Order: sequence, then structure tokens, then C-alpha cells
Amino acid sequence: MIVIVHQHNKTTKILDCNKHAVNAVVGETVTKTLNNLAEKFPETLLVWCHESYLEDLNIDAIATIFHHKRIMASFSPSKENFLPKQIGYVERSFFLKINKTVNYPTWLMHSCVGGVYAEVINQLKADLNYNENFNYYLNSLSKRAMVEGLFCYSEPKLLLENTPLRIDVEQASSFQLFKFVKQHYKWVWVFFLCMAYAVFEKKLKVFPLVKALFYRQLSTNFQLQNIPITSIKKVIQNKEVDVIIPTIGRKNYLYDVLKDLSHQTVKPKNVIIVEQNPIGGSVSELDYIITEEWPYNIKHIFTHQTGVCNARNLALAEVTSEWTLLGDDDNRLNNTLIEDLFSRLEHHGATVGTTVYLQPNEFQTYLKTAQTSIFGAGNSIVKSYVLDAVKFNMAYEFNYGEDNDFGMQLRQLGHDVIYFADVKITHLKAPIGGYRTKVQQLWENDTIQPKPSPTIQLLHQTYFTIQQQLGYKLLLGLRSYKNSTGKHPLKYIKHFKKQWERSVYWCQKLKSQD
Repeated sequence: MIVIVHQHNKTTKILDCNKHAVNAVVGETVTKTLNNLAEKFPETLLVWCHESYLEDLNIDAIATIFHHKRIMASFSPSKENFLPKQIGYVERSFFLKINKTVNYPTWLMHSCVGGVYAEVINQLKADLNYNENFNYYLNSLSKRAMVEGLFCYSEPKLLLENTPLRIDVEQASSFQLFKFVKQHYKWVWVFFLCMAYAVFEKKLKVFPLVKALFYRQLSTNFQLQNIPITSIKKVIQNKEVDVIIPTIGRKNYLYDVLKDLSHQTVKPKNVIIVEQNPIGGSVSELDYIITEEWPYNIKHIFTHQTGVCNARNLALAEVTSEWTLLGDDDNRLNNTLIEDLFSRLEHHGATVGTTVYLQPNEFQTYLKTAQTSIFGAGNSIVKSYVLDAVKFNMAYEFNYGEDNDFGMQLRQLGHDVIYFADVKITHLKAPIGGYRTKVQQLWENDTIQPKPSPTIQLLHQTYFTIQQQLGYKLLLGLRSYKNSTGKHPLKYIKHFKKQWERSVYWCQKLKSQD
């Protein structure tokens, strides 16, 4: 490990893990120092630290933070980031509203303290601009590389516990913000950003917009797969897993799932089935769980209460194994699925993983294992102890968003969700069971129908920044206007505002019900 100490964008010291001076050139920009050290020490972890925080650097935690060579992490005690909060107008992921108390996935990087392996710098150096401001350089690197398989985090353990804010955070100007958007998003987003400033802040950012148009979008086609991942973190004590499956009216499909599980090279310990049938007096139709022999224990719960959130919560309460595989009753699994999942979890040191989840007629478009802002409640595996602190939010029952909310609960606890691009579960999307009844939503009879769906509003209010919520509102309004029959802009805006207000109203009702 080499520590680059810096101040005012210049390197002031270069130290080893014992904080002894390393024979290297100081006085250059931090970006150039990173490049030079990466070439000179190609297998070394490069840590940067502002001079003000050098005594607070948590050397003892470094090895566990960077537990494999494709991790980039940084931290600042400040609530502010280099990119101003207005980046939320154009960013749609859940990576902006950072929980500073845990290891949290985000591409927002800080020059305060952080680190990355030299292999990453060397692999990407042809696409990195070492003449950029250090903060800009870090955020540009992480924004582009995160989707390509660089694992990026805000990590409070980089500093000793209770380290106070010692310096003001450098913040990008509006010119730098517009430049960043032009270089890292599609060109249309700089115009959207300008519009958002005008609508929500009554500011015209004409000059930053015009200047940004002269920059080109930067490449993101990085080949980080050349850097193998072998985590030193031990996440698997034994390979015991419980599988949970909610089901309703899909007897034959569920049978196929159970057969697939019985053929696994690593078999589950328990399969927990929650069968739902709303018809009073009805009994289970799953006779084969008793009449046939299975190479695992089946825990069967029968309930007249329908709803996948409730069913999954009932199943989670019955989990006893080290790992939990969340499944569905219309999945098809290859024989090595569980074995493959354990292999990937072990290599990445991960506690949560999600698979490729396509229907038979769909094709995979994203081919690289990476962090993801989504979560699949029918195709994910989770370390079971994590489940003690989470549940499926009943406010989402019979609507959309419960998967993403559950994934966000995991991230808020410090458990990143890793998408394994080479592990697949087929989702048949089977027809719904014959005895399912249509659920009437609370807002179904509203004269003015809410827009967006109140559960989407709830998801965004919980996990988006204020600027992300406003950016989504503007984008939804523009798209809805484009598809609306009435084209009178003032009438449309008035009606859309009412729809948004009803969405917020019902969102609050859902919050109070949970």
C-alpha cells in the first residue's frame, strides 16, 4: 500500500503503510502522481488522503475495505459532494442519497480519503485525463467504470470513528457540472439540466450549457474483466441455503421448480412454500409435497391472505440456514444454479447477489458482473442474518416497487447488491392462477388519477434526493404531455400538478398504513 498525501490538488507526501516516506516525486498534481505510481508499482493499492486527515486515516481497516482488486472507495465526513446536489436532476439511480454510516454503493467519490488498486488505473489509463481537477477525475472514473464492473463505495471506515469535518468540501461550479453531464450522459441531458434549473430554481444557465456542448461524451467500454476478482473476505461458513417460494394457483409450475431444486448439485436444506388461496374453506392443492419424496425438507404454509409481500415475510420468518434464496413459482433453474451462486458470492465477498432473470424469448443485453441499483425478489440470494432487520414493506402490496424497496433496505444496512451476469434463472411469466381476484387500489375511484403510481412516489420519496424527485417529476410531465391527447400546455400543466398532488396524498396514506 502507498499513501498519497495531498493539499490544494498537489501531492505533498508519499508514504508506505507505516507512514514512512517512499522514494517518489512529490509536488505534482495528484492525478499525475496516481498515474506515475501505478506504472511504478503495478500491483499496489494506492490510497489518497488529504493532509488534514492523515492522522485520522484508519490503516488497520484498509485490507478489509479493499478485499479484492476491483474496489474503489472514498469518504468524507461532509454531507456535501464535489458534484452539487443538482446532479440529481439528471441521475435516476439510487446511488446519490448516501447513507454515510455504512459501506454504501455509489459512484460519488471524494478526494478527502480513498483508494483504488494500481491495476485499475493502468487498465483504464488510456481513457483517463490526468489534467483534470482531482475530484472531477475521481467522479469521472467511478461514474464510467462502475457500470463496467468496478465496485465503488462510500466507506466511513476509511477514517477513524468520529473523525470530525476538518476542511470544506470543494464543490464543482455550474460549468463543471454541465461539462460532467455532457461527458457522462446522453447529450440531451444537458438541455434537461438547464430546463430543471429554470423550472425549479428560476435560474438560466445558458453559458454553462453552451460551453458544455463543445465536450464529447466519454467512453465507458472498459475491459475490467482482465483484473480477476478473488476476495479475501470469508462470507460462506457452510453452503446451507433455504429457498422461499410464494405461490398461488400454479400447482404444475411449482412442481417443476421443486424438481429443478431436487436436481441441484448443491441442494437446499429447506424449501419454504407459502401457498395462498383466498377462497374460504379451501385447502392445499399441493398434494405432491406429501405423496412424493424430496431430497430436502419442505416447510409448507397455507394462508387465505393473498399478497406476495405478506407471503414472503411469512417465509422469511421460517428461514434457519446461513443463506436464503428468494424464488418464484414459475422459475426454471439449471442444475448448478446454487453451486454457481456460492462460487460467485465467495469470489466477490458478497452477502447479496442477484441473477440474470429473463423470459424464454428475451435476450441478455448486460453482460458484465457489476453493482446494480435493482433487486429481484424472485431471483436473489441473501446472507440470512441480514434478514433479521428487513422485511417486505406491506405498503407495496398488490402494486409495484416492493423488490426495489427491499433491495434498498439491504443497502441501507451496508449490504451491496451484486448482479452476476453469468448466473441465469429463467422466468416463465406463467399465466396467473384461476382463483386470483382483482384488487381494488385505494385510489382507483379518484376523479383525478394519481401520477405516478403512489408506490413509485413512495419509493422515490424514501430513496431519492429532493433534486432526483424534482427531476423525475419534470421528466414524467414532459413524457406524459408528449403522449397526451390535449396539447394545450397551460391546461395540461394544471392537470398534471393535480395528478402529482394526488400521488403525494396517496403516498402519505400508504406510509401511514405500513
